[in-house]
Amino acid sequence: MVLKVYNTLTRKKEVFKPQKSKRVKIYSCGQTVYDDLHIGNARMYSNWDVIVRYLRWRGYEVFHVQNFTDVGHLTDDADEGEDKIEKRAKLRRLEPMELVEKQIRHYWQDTDELNIHRPNISPRATQHIIEMQDLINNLISKGYAYEVEGNVYFNTSKFKAYGELAKLKLKDLKAGARINIDPKKKNPRDFALWIKAPAKHIMKWSSPWGKGYPGWHIECSVMALKYLGPTLDIHAGGIDHVPVHHVNEIAQSEAYSGKKYANYWLHGAHLTLNGEKMSKSKGNFITTRDAINKWSAMVVRLALVSGHYRSQIDFNEGMMETAHNSLEKLKNMIKSVKSQKKFGKKSLKTMINATEVKFVKAMEDDFNTPKALASIYELVKNINKSLGNASKAGLNKAKDKVLELLGVLGIKIEVKEEIGREVIEVLSKVRQKLRKTKQYELSDFIRTKLSEVGIKLEDK
Repeated sequence: MVLKVYNTLTRKKEVFKPQKSKRVKIYSCGQTVYDDLHIGNARMYSNWDVIVRYLRWRGYEVFHVQNFTDVGHLTDDADEGEDKIEKRAKLRRLEPMELVEKQIRHYWQDTDELNIHRPNISPRATQHIIEMQDLINNLISKGYAYEVEGNVYFNTSKFKAYGELAKLKLKDLKAGARINIDPKKKNPRDFALWIKAPAKHIMKWSSPWGKGYPGWHIECSVMALKYLGPTLDIHAGGIDHVPVHHVNEIAQSEAYSGKKYANYWLHGAHLTLNGEKMSKSKGNFITTRDAINKWSAMVVRLALVSGHYRSQIDFNEGMMETAHNSLEKLKNMIKSVKSQKKFGKKSLKTMINATEVKFVKAMEDDFNTPKALASIYELVKNINKSLGNASKAGLNKAKDKVLELLGVLGIKIEVKEEIGREVIEVLSKVRQKLRKTKQYELSDFIRTKLSEVGIKLEDK
């Protein structure tokens, strides 16, 4: 089987061929850390995690870079509005970098619980201001950029392939049709590489063009080029990044290096809420933390990877209930295999091998997680049918294969050992005696430990 991925650049599935055999360089657009991670963002990062996990499982050496944006992302994705970090920091009466630190800690807590592997490198934009200025200077010297009153813009008319990713036709674009006309720009589509900071602006740096801060688009180019080189194997991000952010990334990166920026562009679809795109700016979102607290991390993770990454899905109670029930079926199968006392001689090797073939076939087709999960659920169903007929070794191997394939999708199954009724009664009597002798600390310890495994004791 051959891995095929849908390349946004060509609008078709292509055979995946990394530049170096079995070594893959991936850059994925990360979080602008001014607010907590919402469930739509979590879906995107879960999908990229599945891709990284699958490639590693198939023997690839994957180097994954995903950034944190902590400056330059304005409330308008073009070159207008306030800096999202600075605006939120003012509202919360925090230093901008204090807000950033808090939000990054929250981000890691959420993604760690969702079992999303941390990237090899998670660079922050503010750590790369010097490199950004160097790249901008290079573009100016080559005639791709120009400075006006402390602002530096990329001249899109100089880059012939501008807009190719989004299938934009510059000759058909009318000034003011989408972007407000800025008299400082030579062309309406020109975008800011460096922005002059107003006097009261907090986040600003000295530069050859005066005090200012970087434009949003230049950040990803600099961090990708620094850690992965001029050409990426895969660049991943949300579908909303195609017409502006990624188009601009390509222009400035290829103008700088003279080489193709990324060979494969992968874009994930939105997760909607009540039929509308989740948006922090509109307040139409559910935080990942609230979702985890309500349904548990693994139920959320299973729900997020149950749909194909390019398919738009709606977040709702039914979706979560389905994921919860599926997870319970997986747990029940594992409990049944562990508690099984009667065994036969039936080997499950053929069934196990057939499942892995189906799983790989699904994932090789542009990482089709719904079909991959279907192959796992089919194996679980067959395992349950084989209880009492299959050998002990066969059942355990089948169970382990289920856990292995689920692990490729980032699903971690934990089954707590049940405590026998006799043990509970003994501990309860011991605790009663401890209370009578006023050894309350030890008595409370027993009650606490029992509650951790789902046993609640009440004194009446």
